[in-house]
Amino acid sequence: MPAETSAPTRASVGLRSERGPILGSVMLSIALIAIDSTILATAVPAIVRDLGGFTQFPWLFSAYLLAQAITTPVYGKLADVFGRKPMMLFGIGLFVLGSVLCAVAWSMGALIAFRALQGLGAGAIQPSGMTIMGDIYSVAERAVAQGYIASVWAMSAVVGPALGGLFSDHLSWRWIFWINLPLGLLAAAVLLVRFHEEREPRERRPIDVTGSVLVAGASALLLLALLEGGIRWPWWSFASVGLLVGSAVLVALFVLVESRAADPVLPGWLFRRRVLNAALVGSFVAGVVMMGVTSYVPVYAQQVLGSGATVAGFAVAALAIGWPIAASSSGRIYLRWGFRACLLLGGGFGALGAWLLVLVGPGSGVWLPAVACLVLGLGLGYVVSPSVVALQSAVGFQERGVATGANMFGRSVGSAVGVAAFGAIANAAVASRLDGGGHAGAVDLDELPVSVLDPALQAVFLAVACSALLLVAAGLLMPRRGPDPVE
Repeated sequence: MPAETSAPTRASVGLRSERGPILGSVMLSIALIAIDSTILATAVPAIVRDLGGFTQFPWLFSAYLLAQAITTPVYGKLADVFGRKPMMLFGIGLFVLGSVLCAVAWSMGALIAFRALQGLGAGAIQPSGMTIMGDIYSVAERAVAQGYIASVWAMSAVVGPALGGLFSDHLSWRWIFWINLPLGLLAAAVLLVRFHEEREPRERRPIDVTGSVLVAGASALLLLALLEGGIRWPWWSFASVGLLVGSAVLVALFVLVESRAADPVLPGWLFRRRVLNAALVGSFVAGVVMMGVTSYVPVYAQQVLGSGATVAGFAVAALAIGWPIAASSSGRIYLRWGFRACLLLGGGFGALGAWLLVLVGPGSGVWLPAVACLVLGLGLGYVVSPSVVALQSAVGFQERGVATGANMFGRSVGSAVGVAAFGAIANAAVASRLDGGGHAGAVDLDELPVSVLDPALQAVFLAVACSALLLVAAGLLMPRRGPDPVE
């Protein structure tokens, strides 16, 4: 259980503290899944040369993200039923097994299938790891611990593509997956030896298998429609409409089944508590905004501003600097003024950073989008990390896993919505400039002239700025007196 402390420091909470090995194990586990979501981007050419299947390679990303997203809320619930440690170890084992199989993949189809297996493991690691942080640290301590976790995601966003290129150029793309074997085994070994979980007695109830299958199926159809609509098929095609309708039908069935379940996988109280809803809105909007920034700022910096790939990468990496700074300093704010004040501050920073992107033009220096990303990173750090602390503080020990899993799932859905919405906006703007037509997937933004690309990306940045205003809404939704900052 969390140790009480009124003035947590990195010395008492960090990697050298008594709980440091557990924190390090969770950080390493989360680093594996964070890096694997970005490391393949620079290795795709080498993979295609070796395995073929150029038209299939986008599924290397989609299969992983889909499998991770649709299982996250289910694993969150299972962590409450069976314990965080067993689910974390199960997730690491599944992820490592998927990595080994990816490393020996003989075709693009096999690699895609094994990436999905990796995603199934990643779906258990993220909610279980974040729930462990909520279990072993007090509210005051979590601000410092969340700073460590945020730094993992930030570093992974920068290190992942670089490692992918390094392995592809100097070793083999297969080392991208082989490296997960020793790191995953190390994380599992430390967790197995050092983490002694204290579980409260719980009434045994049947596992909600039907609800789990329905929520996973509905999520899969929705995310598939959002990720592939307008790319592999037109938005108003039979495929898109069929997926969306199918998802809606499964959601209706899910609601019906959950109303009768003894222990539902996503209980109704999750959506009746303002603290949890505020955290969910903040997580969802963060997913939307992140996709707009990380996907389109590098394109703008290179294709419009004329900077090199490295400089463009540094511009968006500024977001990865602001986020952990804000996450690690947020505790002083919410412990003194409350979670609502912290989220409103983050919403203000996030909106300001996103609107700074709207000022970027062909005559701007690359420093302007970098500053915008830095400010936006501060905003996300003051919203996302404190939201997790708030929701974990608003529920009991036996509810913490399902609440954390639902919050992680919200960000995944937000990311998928961001991909679909911003892609549609950019492609529609390009089509109108070219007086073209056809479906959105026919447009390649990287090969367009500046006169066409600039207004298209400006439209995306405007949409990102409008979306970022909802970060303020998340703060307003948080009760004036949120969960007491004590265990």
